[in-house]
Amino acid sequence: MPPLPTVFFLLGPTASGKTNLACQLCRRRPCEIINVDSAQVYRGLDIGSAKPDATLLAEIPHRLIDIRDPKEPYSAADFCVDARREISAIIDAGKTPVLAGGTMLYYRALREGLADMPVADPGIRADLEEEATRLGWPHVHARLAAVDPESAAAIHPNHSQRISRALEVFLTSGVTMTAWRARQKELGGGGIDSLYQLRQVGLFPNDRELLHHRIEQRFDQMLELGLVDEVRGLYQRGDLDADLPAIRAVGYRQVWQFLRGEIDEREMRDRALAATRQLARRQLTWMRGWADLIEVEAPQGRSCAEQERQDEVAMARLLKIFDIATISQ
Repeated sequence: MPPLPTVFFLLGPTASGKTNLACQLCRRRPCEIINVDSAQVYRGLDIGSAKPDATLLAEIPHRLIDIRDPKEPYSAADFCVDARREISAIIDAGKTPVLAGGTMLYYRALREGLADMPVADPGIRADLEEEATRLGWPHVHARLAAVDPESAAAIHPNHSQRISRALEVFLTSGVTMTAWRARQKELGGGGIDSLYQLRQVGLFPNDRELLHHRIEQRFDQMLELGLVDEVRGLYQRGDLDADLPAIRAVGYRQVWQFLRGEIDEREMRDRALAATRQLARRQLTWMRGWADLIEVEAPQGRSCAEQERQDEVAMARLLKIFDIATISQ
């Protein structure tokens, strides 16, 4: 039997250098990048999502970037369908797919599959949103925890979309989302881990303080590049609201609150930085529990020269992992 084609995962917390290393890999080996960032799929979310600029995209195309209008929610199920298609196309072209980004839920859904759960029930969803309006999403989260503690533990108390969906699944079917996923796993369906040879690499910063400093530097650069004006353009469209997944993205949510007059500019920056640090912590928590993840030290330099040296060290490690995985193909 011929060896399975290789699919390369490059995970890492925000500001850990995933995009740069993925692009360097594409310059040195026959591979193509598939975006795994839930904000970069939306058109118009450029600065705040740290989307690669037009020059870089012209040199090294990234699939699944700019594929949705912010008005149209994009789910993990949508990603699985799209990513499977792009993986097949890249392999058919004789190259190796490199999935790079920080949306850990997308990686897990693609690897393990999504259970064939009940379809959305607009009535139940409307009832849950009304309940959240009166009592708050933490209250609805507590309600979820009472029936499906495992799902609740993996969802932030203010993540309205995921709380609503998990509780909606239970109220519709009488079966928890945890049980649906376990059922699918028993049946052996859904994920790509049986279809391809997965090489999963995680970038781990060894200096948390330096990571936080890079997060702060990057957000301030986003502000200088015009993040507020970018969000203002979305705000002035008139057909978007704060509950849409695109607008709830880190950075966009806080600027949106600023434009609505709910917070001042200083608090906007403080909240955005706090939310980004929390995101990085959640990403690292996911990664620490990730099966078969190959750890690579994220390049973190305090000077340009040191950064370049660490980039090369990380790149050499990635190339070795890549070559070992693909040499038999």
